[in-house]
Amino acid sequence: MRYTPLSKQFYTQARANLKAKLAPNSLVVLNSNDILPTNADGTMPFRQNNDLLYFTGIDQEETILLLMPDYPVESQREILFVKETSPLIAIWEGHKYTKQEARELSGIQTVYWVSEFEKVFNDLMVEAEHVYLNRNEHTRAVLDVETREDRFSKWCHTKYPDHSYKRLAPIMHQLRAVKHNEELAMLQKACDITEAGFRRVLKFVKPGVNQFEIEAEFLHEFVRNRSKGFAYQPIIGSGLDTCVLHYVDNDKVCHDGEVLLMDVAAEYGNYNADMTRVIPVNGRFTERQKQVYNAVLRVKNEATAMLRPGTIINDYHKEVGLVMEKELVALGLISKTDIKNQDPANPAYRKYFMHGTSHFLGLDVHDVGNFYAPITEGMVFTVEPGIYIPEEKIGVRIEDNIVVQKDTPFNLMRNIPIEADEIETLMHES
Repeated sequence: MRYTPLSKQFYTQARANLKAKLAPNSLVVLNSNDILPTNADGTMPFRQNNDLLYFTGIDQEETILLLMPDYPVESQREILFVKETSPLIAIWEGHKYTKQEARELSGIQTVYWVSEFEKVFNDLMVEAEHVYLNRNEHTRAVLDVETREDRFSKWCHTKYPDHSYKRLAPIMHQLRAVKHNEELAMLQKACDITEAGFRRVLKFVKPGVNQFEIEAEFLHEFVRNRSKGFAYQPIIGSGLDTCVLHYVDNDKVCHDGEVLLMDVAAEYGNYNADMTRVIPVNGRFTERQKQVYNAVLRVKNEATAMLRPGTIINDYHKEVGLVMEKELVALGLISKTDIKNQDPANPAYRKYFMHGTSHFLGLDVHDVGNFYAPITEGMVFTVEPGIYIPEEKIGVRIEDNIVVQKDTPFNLMRNIPIEADEIETLMHES
């Protein structure tokens, strides 16, 4: 395995935390993701269902987890199903988990081949009063493609129509939002790999390089440090492209005098970093570029200090907007008159700062969590304010990954260069 997984003690405790939140005599079902097709006989790289991974560590297709804490037979209260291998599969695809390997990783002692699922599942369903099914209920999810979980839900409702079905997603959003120390170590590793990529790029960037060459430098450093690669599709834009929030073409030449915005980060063990840094293509910010850069940095620092237990993220976003408002006035981009006459539903600052400041981070880049509940210790958020001025071809977004603590928030990206002067110095070192 490319990465070191979490301990079986973590997975065992995660399952115990879930069981404590279930209704009596309940059965939980979690399915792996599909291997998705491209064209002809091609497939995309496999990416495990994060909820299943969270409880088992099994990073392999055709995996199913059943949990029924109140089942009369103790050995059947936790059951893991994995794909049975064969000499043909071994030749064409390589190694698959043995039952013993699955036991050792997950801490689940009862392991069957997935071909045995229906018989075992039926035995449990006879005794179950409630069935928790898992669906993607992320607020920003695009659900055009039917998943394995979706197909299973249809099958289950058809075959067992008289059962009481419940949603697992709200419980998952509670559990996964608060990170265990082992998870924080995985996120720290992803951030450290991201740092290595950024420091490599600081030595590489100069006028005339192409955006995709910079992308390649990041990928080289990520993979050589045992990452699968990018945590998300990288954004590497220069000049006017810095003002396109989700610019992913990465196909233009970087010119002298431009700033370069890089929203790019590594994953490690399916945990994701999320970094944005802005650097001058020629190694020196202009006075105006540095003014904008430092304004964004001040907003980021103030926003970070606000991330304390009890904060409501939606309220926090409004407070950050007020901090940004002052900086935009100082930069001459909006006036006090603009603020006085603004539509409260569309504040004046949104002309130059049109996105939110923070989102949950973890197994998903935009991780699951409740934006309306008070945040608690152990949650991890991005902090990523930005100012985008298309008429000046200057876009600056600065982003770090922050752990909420009882007192001072902890920055997982504390070692990644961020001050304008430090960036300029590093770009000019031989």
